[in-house]
This record gives sequence, C-alpha cells and structure tokens, in this order.
Amino acid sequence: MDPVDLQLGNKNLWSCLVRLLSKDPEWLNAKMKFFLPNTDVDSRNETLDPEQRVILQLNKLHVQGSATWQSFIHCVCMQLEVPLELEVLLLSTFGCDDGFTSQLGAEGKSLPESQLHQGLKRPHQSCGSSPCRKRCRKQQLELAKKYLQLLRTSAQQRYGSRIPGSGQPHTFHQVYVPPILRRATASLDTQEGAIMGDLKVEDGTDVSISDLFNTRVNKGPRVTVLLGKSGMGKTTLAHRLCQKWAEGHLDYFQALFLFEFRQLNLITRFLTPSQLLFDLYLSPELDPDAVFQYLEKNADQVLLIFDGLDEALQPTGPDGPGSVLTLFSRLCHGTLLPGCRVMATSRPGKLPACLPAEAAMVYMLGFDGPRVEEYVNHFFSAQPSREGALAELQTNGRLRSLCAVPALCQVACLCLHHLLPDHAPGQSVALLPTMTQLYMQMVLALSPRGHLPTTSLLDLGELALRGLETGKVIFYAKDIAPPLIAFGATHSLLTSFCVRTGPGHQQTGYAFTHVSLQEFLAALYLMASPKVDKDTLTQHVTLHSRWVQRTKARLNLSDHLPTFLAGLASCTCRPFLSHLAQGNEDCIDTKQAAVVQVLKKLATRKLTGPKVVELCHCVNETQEPELASLTAQNLPYQLPFHNFPLTCTDLATLTNILEHREAPIHLDFDGCPLEPHCPEALVGCGQIENLRLAGSKITARGISHLVKALPLCPQLEEVSFRDNQLSDQVVLNIVEVLPHLPRLRKLDLSGNSVCVSTLLCMARVAVTCPTVRMLQARKADLIFLLSPPTETTAELQRAPDLQESDGQRKGAQSRSLTLRLQKCQLQVHDAETLIALLQEGPHLEEVDLSGNQLEDEGCRLMAEAASQLHIARKLDLSDNGLSLAGVPCVLRAVSACWTLAELRISLQHKTVVFMFAQEPQEQEGPQERAAFLDSLTLQMHSELPLSSRRIRLTHCGLQAKHLEQLCKALGGSCHLGHLHLDFSGNALGDEGATRLAQLLPGLGALQSLNLSENGLSLDAVLGLARCFSTLQWLFHLDISFESQHILLRGDKTGRDIWATGSSPDFPAGAEFLGFHRRCIPRSLRLSECPLEPPSLTHLCATLKECPGPLELQLSCEFLSDQSLKTLLDCLPRLPQLSLLQLSQTGLSPKSPFLLANTLSLCPRVKKVDLRSLHHATLHFRSNEEQEGVCCGRFTGCSLSQEHVESLCRLLSKCKDLSQVDLSANLLGDSGLRCLLECLPQVPISGLLDLSHNSFSQESALYLVETLPSCPRVREATVNLGSEQSFRIHFSKEDQARKTLRLSECSFQPEHVSRLATGLSQSQQLTELTLTQCCLDQEQLAILLSLVGRPAGLFILRVQERWADRAGILSLLEVCAQASGSVTEISVSKTQQQLCVQLEFPRREENPEAVALRLAHCDLGTHHSLLVGQLMETCARLQQLSFSQVNLCEDNDASSLLLQNLLLSLSELKTFRLTSSCVNTEGLAHLASGLGHCHHLEELDLSNNQFDEEGTKVLMRALEGKWMLKRLDLSHLLLNSSALTLLTHGLSHMTRLQSLRLNRNSIGDVGCCHLSEALRAATSLEELDLSHNQIGDAGVQHLATILPGLPELRKIDLSVNSISPAGGMQLAESLVLCRHLQELMLGCNALGDPTALGLARELPQHLRVLHLPFSHLGPGGALSLTQALDGSPHLEEISLAENNLAGGVLRFCKELPLLRQIDLVSCKIDNQTIKLLTSSFTRCPALEVILLSWNLLGDEAAAELAQVLPQMGRLKRVEYEGPGEERGGLKGDLPPGNTKRPPAWRRIRSQLLGPGSWLKDWPRGLASKSSASGITPFPATQPSA
Repeated sequence: MDPVDLQLGNKNLWSCLVRLLSKDPEWLNAKMKFFLPNTDVDSRNETLDPEQRVILQLNKLHVQGSATWQSFIHCVCMQLEVPLELEVLLLSTFGCDDGFTSQLGAEGKSLPESQLHQGLKRPHQSCGSSPCRKRCRKQQLELAKKYLQLLRTSAQQRYGSRIPGSGQPHTFHQVYVPPILRRATASLDTQEGAIMGDLKVEDGTDVSISDLFNTRVNKGPRVTVLLGKSGMGKTTLAHRLCQKWAEGHLDYFQALFLFEFRQLNLITRFLTPSQLLFDLYLSPELDPDAVFQYLEKNADQVLLIFDGLDEALQPTGPDGPGSVLTLFSRLCHGTLLPGCRVMATSRPGKLPACLPAEAAMVYMLGFDGPRVEEYVNHFFSAQPSREGALAELQTNGRLRSLCAVPALCQVACLCLHHLLPDHAPGQSVALLPTMTQLYMQMVLALSPRGHLPTTSLLDLGELALRGLETGKVIFYAKDIAPPLIAFGATHSLLTSFCVRTGPGHQQTGYAFTHVSLQEFLAALYLMASPKVDKDTLTQHVTLHSRWVQRTKARLNLSDHLPTFLAGLASCTCRPFLSHLAQGNEDCIDTKQAAVVQVLKKLATRKLTGPKVVELCHCVNETQEPELASLTAQNLPYQLPFHNFPLTCTDLATLTNILEHREAPIHLDFDGCPLEPHCPEALVGCGQIENLRLAGSKITARGISHLVKALPLCPQLEEVSFRDNQLSDQVVLNIVEVLPHLPRLRKLDLSGNSVCVSTLLCMARVAVTCPTVRMLQARKADLIFLLSPPTETTAELQRAPDLQESDGQRKGAQSRSLTLRLQKCQLQVHDAETLIALLQEGPHLEEVDLSGNQLEDEGCRLMAEAASQLHIARKLDLSDNGLSLAGVPCVLRAVSACWTLAELRISLQHKTVVFMFAQEPQEQEGPQERAAFLDSLTLQMHSELPLSSRRIRLTHCGLQAKHLEQLCKALGGSCHLGHLHLDFSGNALGDEGATRLAQLLPGLGALQSLNLSENGLSLDAVLGLARCFSTLQWLFHLDISFESQHILLRGDKTGRDIWATGSSPDFPAGAEFLGFHRRCIPRSLRLSECPLEPPSLTHLCATLKECPGPLELQLSCEFLSDQSLKTLLDCLPRLPQLSLLQLSQTGLSPKSPFLLANTLSLCPRVKKVDLRSLHHATLHFRSNEEQEGVCCGRFTGCSLSQEHVESLCRLLSKCKDLSQVDLSANLLGDSGLRCLLECLPQVPISGLLDLSHNSFSQESALYLVETLPSCPRVREATVNLGSEQSFRIHFSKEDQARKTLRLSECSFQPEHVSRLATGLSQSQQLTELTLTQCCLDQEQLAILLSLVGRPAGLFILRVQERWADRAGILSLLEVCAQASGSVTEISVSKTQQQLCVQLEFPRREENPEAVALRLAHCDLGTHHSLLVGQLMETCARLQQLSFSQVNLCEDNDASSLLLQNLLLSLSELKTFRLTSSCVNTEGLAHLASGLGHCHHLEELDLSNNQFDEEGTKVLMRALEGKWMLKRLDLSHLLLNSSALTLLTHGLSHMTRLQSLRLNRNSIGDVGCCHLSEALRAATSLEELDLSHNQIGDAGVQHLATILPGLPELRKIDLSVNSISPAGGMQLAESLVLCRHLQELMLGCNALGDPTALGLARELPQHLRVLHLPFSHLGPGGALSLTQALDGSPHLEEISLAENNLAGGVLRFCKELPLLRQIDLVSCKIDNQTIKLLTSSFTRCPALEVILLSWNLLGDEAAAELAQVLPQMGRLKRVEYEGPGEERGGLKGDLPPGNTKRPPAWRRIRSQLLGPGSWLKDWPRGLASKSSASGITPFPATQPSA
C-alpha cells in the first residue's frame, strides 16, 4: 500500500480527492506550476493514466511540507465544485497541521532536488568544489553541448505552455503584444550614474525584440539597458526573450541566463561567474569547469539578462548584499566573462555608476492606439465581447490613456471581460474611470464565485503594506499563512517561483502579481482596516519624485501608494470600502476626508515638476471637482517639467486638471522623454497658451501626433521644439500647421539641423503665411514669430486649407516680414531662388543673409533686387565674401534705389549692411513741399534734398587708384538726395586726398565726407581748407590731426528744416530758404595739431579765399606768444571771420594783453573771452554791422596788481567798452585799489565783475570812499562771504543816485567810523543795504550818528539776526541817534530788517513845544529822554511800519512810547501794525496816539487778534480820519458795536480808495450798514468783503450802492453765502460798474443764472474773473466763454471745481493778455480737451495752465503735447489727479522715482525733442517741480 495512504489513515478520502482532481487535469497542472514553479508536469507523465498522474502530482505536493499541502487543499475547496461533506473532511483532515506527521514534514524539506525535479536529474554540487582536470577538446565540446541542450530544454519546459506576464499567468487567454521600444542617444556619467547630454529617443521604426542586440562582432555596445516605468512590461519582455531563445529565434546566442535582482539581493556572499550561472540558475550534469571554460571562450554568444536593476541594493561591505552588484559591474565592464552580452531592465532615473558609459539605452514607451487595439483583439479573440470591448475603449479617452501602460491594459481587459456580459453598452467603461477603480474591479473580477472574503483581503493587504514598509517583495511560506496563500492563488493575486541562494539551497518564494497590485492592496488595508488610524494613514499620502534614489539601504516600492489612497478617497469607492470595513462607514468617511485634506494642502504648495504630475494623478483619482479646481488654480503660470520621462497617461491626467483652470498656462517640457502618442493627450486643452518641447526627446512619430493635435489647441500662443534633432521633413510638417494656429505668437524649432532646401521651403511658408512676422535662422537657431491680425484669423478659421483668398493676399501685402537667414551656407543660386520668392511676398521689414557664401555675384544680385523687395529697414549681407573688386558693382546696383538710407561696407570687419527709409510714394508731405519750393525758386532745384543717404566704405583698403571707379559708381546715388560719404580707415594718403578733392565737384552736393584714418600729412590736411572755395556744399571742416579725424560737413540746418518741414503755405519760407546759406557761417575746427607760425600763416592764406562768414576753432596743447601774435596779426586780412576760438589750448601769461590789445587794433572784434589761460574766444562783427560796444572777459588768468595798470592802459584805447570781467584772478585789496584808481580812464559803460579776487573789508571800504570819483557808477554789490561777489554797474552818463549793497562784510568797530566818513562824502549814494555785516545796535547807532550830509535823502537798510529779537524801544532808540531827520521807520522781524530813511539837513524843533509835549508823558526819566530825542529826529516822520512785533513784553512801555511819539507826528501819513501782539491797554495807547494823526492816509491793522474792547477802542480812533485813502482791517473780529463805530467812521471818509474787510464776520446785517456807509466813498477803487458769511440780503443792499461807485476796479466777495437769486441781483449791478477790472465771486452757490447775467454785458476792462466752486454748469460756462472771447484785457480766469462736462471753454478769438487759466476738477474728459487745447494757441501770453483732477488720460496728454511747444511764455502746468492711473501726467515725480506715466513721456518727448527750445533749460529749473504736479517752464522762449 502507498505510504501516503498509511500515513493518512483514510483511503476513501484520498480516493475521493484523486477522483475529483482527475476531472480537471488542467487546473491541477496550473496549481502544480504555482506551488512547484520549476517542476515539469508534462514531459514524463504522458504514458500514465489520469488517476496515476494525479496521484504522482499529489505526492510531489505532499512532500513539500505542511504549508504547501494545506495551501493546496484550501485552493481545492475555494476554486472547485467540492461537495460540502467532502470539503469538511478535506479541511478537517488536510487543512491543519494535525494531518501531517513531523517525520513527513521533515522528509519533504530534505528531499533531494532529483525528487523535486524528476524531469531533470543532475548532481547537486557546487561548481566551485569540482576538481579541475584536463580533457580533450572533443570531450569539452560534448559536455558543453549537453549543457546547452539542457539549458534550452529547461527553458522550453518553463515557457512551453505559457507566456508569463509578471509571474503567474491567469486563466484567461495569454496575450503578448510588444510595447514601443526606442533607442536613445546619450552618454552615461560613470561617476554619477546619470545620463549625460541630450537623452534623445531615436526616430524611425520601432525597435523589435530581435534588434535589441547588435550581433555583429565587435560592433556596438555589449551592454543594453532597457528603461521603462512601472507597468511597461520590462519583466515580461525579459521572459519573452527567454521564450524566443528557447524556440530558436535568437539563434546567435548559445546560452541565455535570466536573473532577477529581487532574488539576487538575497545573496550574502561573494559569487564567481560560474557560481552565478550554475548555482543560481542551472548546473551541468558533468564537469562544470569544462562547461564554464567553453562559455568563457564563446562569451560573445552568451546573453545575461538582469531584471530590476533599479531594485539592486548598493554595496555595504565586501560580503554585503551589494556584492552581487559588484559582480554585475565587472560583467558589464568585461573584466569577468569578457565579450558576453548583458541586458538590464530598470525604471528610469539615476542609474548605478557600475554601468559603462557606452551602454546602449532603450526606452519602453508602452502602447499606442494600434497596440492597444491589437492587445484587446488578442485578449478577446473568438469571444463575442471583443467588438463590445473595442467600442468601449473607443468611446472613453480616459480609459484609453490608461491602457497606454501595458499592465493597466491587461487589467482593463480583464475588467471588461467581467463587466461586459452584465452591463449595457457604455455602462461598463463608466465603472473604470480611474486606475484605482480599475484595480478594484479587477479584484472583484478575479473572485471565482463573485464572493470576496473581506478578512482574507485585508490580511493580504496587511502583508502587502508590511512588505512595502520593509522593502520586501519576496515572501516565503513562513511569512504567509496557508489559507492566505490559497486565497492569493485562487484570486491570481500571488505568484510563486523557485528561489535559489546557493548549491542545494532553494525554496519556493511568493510575490504579488505586480508591485502595483501590492501597493493597491496596501492602500486597501490602510483605508479599510480598523487597526489603522487617521494619522497613520495621512503619513502615507506623500508625493514622490520620479527619480529612483539608490542610496537607501532598502527599496522604495510605494510609487503608486499615494495615488491608490487618493483613488480610494473617491465617493465611488465608499461602498466597496464599507464592505471591507464591515459597515463602519464613519471610519471610512473620516479617512477619505483626511486624504482629501492632505491633498488640498499639497495643492497650495510650490512643487517641482515630478511632484506636480504625481499630485495631478492623485487629484484625478479622487474625482473631486473642487479639489481639481483648487489644484489647477494654484499651478504657476510658468509650469516647467525638466529631465524626467512623461507618459501619455501623465499628460492626459495633467490635461484633465487644467480643464478646471480659468487662466492660461505655459507648459515647458525641457529634456523630458515623451512617448510618441503623448501629444494626443493635449488635444482640446484650451488653457495651454505656451507649449515648449525643448530637448524633450520626442520622436518623429510623436511629432506627427503633435502636428495633428496642435490645431485642436486654440489658445496656443507659443510652441517650442528646441533641441529635438528633428529631420527636415518633420520640420516642414510642423511649419505647414502654422496657418491653422490662429493665436500662435512664436514657434521655436532651434537645435534641429535642416538643409538649405528645407530652409528655403520654410522661407516660402513665411512669405505665404499671412500671420508670420519673422523667420530667424542662425546656425542652430530657427524661430518663427507670428502676429495674426483679427481679420486674417477669421479667414483662416473659415478656410483652413491654405488656399489664399483675395483678402488674405491683401493682408499679406499689408503686413511686414523680417527674414533672418544667418550662417545658413546660402550660395549664389540660393540667392536667386530667394529673390524670386521674396518678390511675390509682402513688404519686408528686414532681410539678414549675413554669414553665408554669396560672394560678389550674390551680393550684387541682392543689391539690385533691393529696390523691388520693398525692404523697410535693413538688408544685411555681412560676412559673405565680398571683395574690393565687388564694391563698385554693389554701389552701381543700389544707385537707383530711392529708399536706400545708408550703406555700410567694411571689408576688414566683413560688414555689408543696407539701411532703408520710407518709400517715396508714402512720403506725401515732403513731395508737396518739394513742389512748392520748386515753384518759388527754380535756381534752387539742384540743392533741395529729396532724401538723405549715407554710404560708408570704411576699412576697405581703398587707395588713390580706386577713387575714380568708385566716384563713377557713386554718381547715380548723388542725384537721389543729400549723400553722406565715409571713406575712413582706408589708405588714401596725400595723393588720394588730392585726387578726391579734384573728383568731389563731380559728385554734386554732398552732405558730409569722412576721411579719417587715411594717413594724411599736415600739409594735406591744411590743404583741405581750399575746398571751402571749390565746394559750395561744404560748410564745416573738422580736423583732429593726431587722431586722424577728418570730416567735411554740409549745412545741417537746411536739411533739418527740410526734414521737420516748414509749412508750405508761408510765402516767407521761400525767402528764408533762398538767402539762408548766406547767413550760415562756415567753420574750420583744427585740433591736436602743432600750430607753429608758418603753419598758421599757411592756414590763414588758404582761408583768405574762403567765403564767409567763417568760424575758426583751433586747439593744441600749447600756443606760444609768437604763434598767437602771428594769428592775431592775420585777423585783419580775414574780413569774413566771425569767430576765432582757441579751446583747450595752453596760453602764456602775456596772452591777456595780446588779446586785450586786439580790441583796439581790430575794430571788428566785439568780444574777447579768455578763461583760465586755456580757452580764448574772439567774436567779430560782420562787414555790414556798424561799430558798436565791445567787451572783454579775462577770468582765471592769474592777474595781480602788477598787471592792472598795463591792462587798463590797453582797455582805455577802446572806444566803447560795455563789459569787463576780471573775476577769479589774484587782484587782492592792492589790485582793487590800483584798478579803482585807473578806472576813470577806462571807457566802461556796463558791468565790471571783480568777483572771487580775495577781497577783504578794506576793498569794501575803499569802494565806498572811491565812489565820489566815479560819477558813472550807478550800483555796486559786494559779498565777502561764500558768494565772493564784487560787481560794479556803470552807465554812459553821470548818475545822481547810487545804490550800494554790502553783504557778509564782517565789519569791526574800527571800520564803522571809516564807513560813516565814506558815506558822508559820497553825496550821490542814496541807498545802502547792510546784510549780515556783524553790526550790532550800538555800532548801528554810531553809524547813524556819524553820517551827515549837507542835503538830500539817504536810506539805510540793515538785516541782522538780532533784529527779530530786539524790542521796539531799543530799535527806536537806535533811530533816535540819527544825525538827519527820520522820515520813515520800518521794522520787520520776519525779514530781520530795520529800514530808516533820513533827510538832510535835520530841521530843529521848537524846544518849548517839545518840553510841553514831554510834560504830558507818563514815562520814566530814561524813556522821557528817548521820547525827546525821537521828537527831535522824527519830527518829519511820514511812515511808521511794524510787522510781527510784540508790544506787551515791556509792561506796555513800547505802546506808551508809541502813543507819545504819535502825538508829535504831525506829518505821519502811513501807519502799519500787522501780525503783532498788543494787549487792551496797549491798544488804548495806540488809539489815543492815532487819534491825533489827522493827516493819516493809510492805516493797516490786518492779521491781528485783538479782543472786543480793544477793537472798539481802535474803531473810535477812526473818527475824523476824513483824509484816509486805504484801510485794511482784515481778520479783526467786528461785532455789532465795533461795526457801528466803523460804519460811522467810514461815512466821513470821502477820499477812501481801498477797503479790505475779509474774514471779519460781517454777515448780512453788517453788510447792510456797511453799504449805507460807503455811499459817500465815491472814490473807492477796491472792496474786499470775502469770507464774511454774507447772504442774499446783504448782497442786495450792496448791489444797490455799487452803481454809485464809479471808480470801483476790484471787488472780492469770495467764500460767502450768495445764492443764485443774490447772484443775479449782483450781476445786474456789476454791469453798471464800467471800470471794473477784477471780479472775484468764487465759492458761492451762484449757479448758471448768475453766469448768464454776467455774460450779458461783462465790464469792458475786466482783467481777472474768479468763479471757482460756483455751482456752474455747462450752460453757464459756455455763456461766459462767449462773453470773454476776444477780450483784450483779460489776464486771469478761474472756473475750477465747476461741472463743465460738455461745455468746456473754447475761444475763437485771440486773448492777447491772458496769463493764467484754472480749470481744476471740472470733469473735462479726453473729448472736450481737444477744443480746449485749440484755444490755448490763441493765448500767446499764457503762463499757467491748471488742469488737475479731471478725467484726462493719454489721449488728452497727446493733444496737450501738440500745443505746448507753441506756447513760448508757458511757465507752469498742473496735470494730475484721477486720470493719472490711466496714464495721466503729474508734472514731476518725487525724488528717486524714475517711472513716469506714458502721458508724461509723450509730452516730455514733444517738448524736449530734437530742435525744441525747451531742451536747453537749465537742469535746476527743470527739476523744481513739486509733488503738487507743477511743470515749470522758462519765462520766455530763448532767442535763436
């Protein structure tokens, strides 16, 4: 009996099991392969009957041990139809450890391999222990042959019945479709293990499996690395190679070995190659050493495949797990088994450093559409659901993109096979929207009976998670419970294989079908298991980089785990998870919400490109629109993806996320390997605005897909295919799509080598495509720039077939094209083709053909075609091999080109550039002006320039012999316009200069000629001056001898007038042009030249024949006295000379005398200017100009006392000397004394400037003493401080009144008496101002007491710092010391000034009268004496003025003194006390004193703050002041009683001319009384009642008296409470004021009725009209405009803060005196400003324009910019406010802010542009504007 039966003890049960398994032998064979991977189940059991075969197989399973047997029994019960009674017996008997004895368990483990593999018997021994024996070659070959046959037989047995997928096959049809394989061109950095350079996927056909290895001997790399992302089928391909070899297809290889790094990582010892091959794969039956020797000799026919290089662990020691990687490295580098072929599979990323640099890289790119269809056809072959599956995939793009990954394609087919029979069309695919749900449906589909055990699934998920966390992918029976193994086998979730770790050491290993399945099951466990909390779950939701890191001690296997977790967070997965969690929905909801929350946080962070892709996968799996929108909106505008592979699934996922984005986005795929069909995923994504695929390793097939996809992306604005090594045809295919991209702005095809023919084809596309604006090609650069117009885009969308319609053709003609084909190896025949192409194209902006091979003929052809090609700007033919012989040909070719503006040719620098101007037919204005001028003066026809062109032939090696031919070639160009010639940098020499001077008249009127750097001698240079007489066009000759700069120039002014365009409708214009050349001086500038007497004599003799006027400007390092004398002696022989200038030329100390003598020797000299002995200028009178005044400036010439007498002697010979400037010399006090002594001999009539001559107080005092001897001096100003000014002004006649101003003289006490003596002697000195001269009060008193004169007036003004601190008493005490009669005293503490006017002789008062007045003074003894002195000195005082003084500081002594002083001032006419502090008692004193001043004509008490009682006291003092003419009481608080007193006093002031009562709180009642009081003031000229709260009632009374004031010229009622009713009454009254000049009614609610009333008849002499904030509307403004139009006296108008929208001012007549217009905040917009700006031109005197806070923008600024330059007196412009944010102008910006709005730039460019007078402003003036928006202007326009 069978020992097994004996052991079981139940024969019936065994028999039942055998009978059950005999019914399904295929199922049993499959389980045998699962549990015994290396056992042959078919080869030797074919002769046995079925039951015997089942018994044999059961015995093999039983001896493996209890775990294997129990797992098998569980599979039987799960998968087969087992009766319940038998299932119970099997599980109770065989499904637990009790069914096995320990003896059989041990026996199963220790069975030799011969029993485990009965089909293959071999000795089990290590090859390392075999003795090494010598054998004959025949024996060795025989042994090797047997081993190789054994190796192939083993592979045949292993792959004979199946094609492995990722290990264990499933029960459905086994399908294999090869993925896309592409070779990559790149090199490996062996130090870093990274791919260096451009890892480019090769174009062409896909790589087949047989083409992976180049089997030619010694050709190509022997190491191949197969790169592919997870799920691409790398392991499947490795097994496929083994199968193909077993079937005899790879016949080149005699031996093939397959190793997996996941198993090799388990080896802990060092291995030799023979141990690797024989111990870990398959050992020979005999003599392993002999077999290995044979393999070594034939190593080139041995293929070693290593799967999972990315899973290889780094070496940790000599005996660590990384020792296998060391062995792999030596095999790759050929140090072991040299010559063998090695192939490794790996995920892309940072590869190990052990790979050789020359290793071949092959990319696995997954499935494209045809491959997916092929796979589905094979999968569903002969099944009715095949068509349904294809239809489902065709309608669902998302599932189709998932199927691009072969592993997911298999899963999708499995799910469809499960779902299609039970669902209607379209419903099946709806259940597979994400990868997570795809795996979820797969798990359900693999359940045999549709029942899914939740506990087993979660246990398997826990195992999967534990493996991921520990980096474990291989499990053993001890790691997994038998029921779990059976569950995994039943559901095809686990696969098994034999694991060998050494000789005799092998066991069965288990792994998940695919790593992604392990991750999915781990995710299921994390989401559904109650053992996992929320915090543990969220730790696994992370984003991993795409780069595989190999520095960790364990593998990173959780690439897809976060994606699966995100997918399980979808609401669709909730029922499935709830089932697994046994109904715990709250836990599931919490975990799903936690995952979504983590993803939201990640979506707001700044992520790298790989992590962005991972995030998009996760977000897409959740199917949460809110999360997708959040992610899309947080993506940056520039989204880069650099140097990592991307699949079609990646791009499809990214596109799905971008559909939730509103803003456009730029995608940059730089260096990313892309699958060929990746671009299909971008179809229809409207958010992509910029697509850059620079170096993205995309193939030609991928480009073809992209070309089809691009037109379906309507928002694309930029596309880049940079550095993709595209072929010519591919490039052309891309370019042909341009018309179909309506919004495209840029196409970059750089880094893709194209031939010349392809380049010309692209040029044709650029010419014909109406949207192309530029084609730029330079070496590797190839760029299209596009700018499609709206109408062209619409046409393209209607007719995308590229057929040109008439509208498109017109659009092509209207556009301009820039074509740059630089360094493209173009030749002559290419130039002909290009010309023919461009002649039919649009207008060309620029054509650049530099760096090609056109040579002379090609350059000539392009030059001849230039006039026909419509080139607007530039044609560049540089670096094309043009020779000197070809230059004349080019010149002749362009002679007829009217549009040529400039031609630059430099053979040395290889430059040939043509610059063009606007075509003549487009210059309508200049042609009209030409016709006008021709009709005026026919004799000027040849001189009028039609255009201006420059021809530069520089550094071309031109010699004298070439000039004649060049001039002939240039002859045609000279008649087309003013020609600028540049022959600089050649070799003409003296001979060439002479020959050229002879040829120049034949060239016509040139504009300039440059002969620099031509090796000319000094004689030749000076001889060029003869050209002034032979060339009429020559006006300027600039020569710099040492630097060889020689330039002959014509009259620029004539050209500029033509260019800017004098208006053709002026008759005077022709007269001006006709005589213009007579007035323009010719100039000769000679610098860096040795100016010796012979050279100067030669030069002057040459210039003698030169027509004038002539300006001669000379410059040299030093000019000797003899040379200067020679030059000055020649001046009388040059009557045409108008200017002689010696700049930057050293002169001797005698030069001032030589130049001063010229003023008398040469009567034509009108000005001599010598500065610092280095700059001298002589200005001459013209021959027509009569003799006049002359002036001399000798500044900084080191003149001292010893030179003064000689200089004055020479200057005294001048007839009329208007000005002498001797500033910045060394005169000193002694020099000044000498000069003042000689001054009467010098006939000076203007200014003598002696500033900066080191003067002291002696000079100031001597000036005072000398004034009597200088009768013609009218004014002198001296400042001895930092300013150091000393100026004396003369007149032609004697002056009776002189003024002297002395500042910062620091007088000492001893100087006071001398100053007083000088003042006493200078009878004509009537006014002296002493500013900060260090005079204290005591010294001032002494000065006043010492100054005495026989008769006359003398005014002394003193400004000292003590003036604001001194009291009134002390100041009056100083005045009391004056020796003359004081007629005026003025004290201003703000100005720190005391002004005293004295009259001589002093009139003595009657002593008795003085004593009588003193008797009534209630003062102390000292003050009584002071009053007595004041009564004597101030008896004739007529004006007493105090400003900002304090009369309370000395216990009212000051006010009491003023009271007593006023009592004695019988002649006082003016009294002013403003802004001062006075108490009530002091006011009483003042009022008492003023009461006796009966001759008072002016009283000013404004800006004081008196109390009510004090005000009343002052008002009483007004009684009897009937002679008062001007009264100012502004800012005084007038109550009813004070106002009553005031009106009573006013009623008697019949001579009153001015009354100012602003801010007095008068009100309506006060205005009524005041009006009655003013009836008698018939002489009133000014009335100011502003800010007084006067309403209609008060205005009504005032209006009744205004007609009775015939002399009224100014009335101010601003800021009151006047309504339209009161305004109308006021307007009716003001009409009768015929002499009214100033009307100010602003800040009253007057309204349009008042404006209409005023407009009916405005006063004839009105100068000022102020109506700001008066509630005026457009109607009122228009009425006032019409009334004011043409007013001859109007100077100011203000309508600010009124609503003038639509009614802005518009003047049709001239306002000759209008200076200021204020229209701030009047709601003026861009439309109404046009009328206003036209009115400005009719106001020639306008100085201030205020337009702030209106609705003005750039358009208004442009209008203003047109008129501002025409306003010569404009000083200030305000243009700021709300319109500024739209480009408005704010006069000037704060310091440090350099950004100006567009409007300001436009106005500034208009005002400061070329030829504008405004550009010459001083810099300080232009920067004085403040933040208030003020733009300063000069007071007057500078003269020419």
